[in-house]
Amino acid sequence: MSNNKDQTSTLQSVVDQASAAISSGVGYLTGNPADKREADTKRATADAEHDLSHTAAKAGPFTVNASGGVAKDDPQRSAGSWNQTVGSTKEALGGLVGAEGLRQEGIRQNEEGKGQEAQGQVKDLGKGLHDRVGGTIGGAVAGLTGNAAQQSEAQRQHDEGKARQRGVEADLQKQARQDEI
Repeated sequence: MSNNKDQTSTLQSVVDQASAAISSGVGYLTGNPADKREADTKRATADAEHDLSHTAAKAGPFTVNASGGVAKDDPQRSAGSWNQTVGSTKEALGGLVGAEGLRQEGIRQNEEGKGQEAQGQVKDLGKGLHDRVGGTIGGAVAGLTGNAAQQSEAQRQHDEGKARQRGVEADLQKQARQDEI
């Protein structure tokens, strides 16, 4: 992997996967073992770049991605998660002691929390996409004009948007695993 590539770029990993497929085809057509090895190396590199571009660490309401972007969850996500926890507790306690009203209140609060969390996730996905596109376009314009400070700010905006999107993805994957249990 050369030093001038963004190894955390999803687009770069797609380009490298396409290059690997072409090299693989050339290797197949020529029967040359060196071409086949080169294709395998390119494919492994592209796979590693793809995995890295989708890596994120989540700690509470904060997400950090491999490119250094940091994003804080929309407040509705935290409030929704809290309402789900409290609602589930009320539902369980109401069922345990035979208090149907408390159980029903818990069910309602849990559902309300799911809606709040989903609204926050939609907002974060939209803002993340907006920031990634805006950062990419801003970076391209800054690169053309030679404005290094603007280019750096655009990259920060892009990386923050990517972190925001990866945070939602991490939460959705966690929810899917919990639903399987």
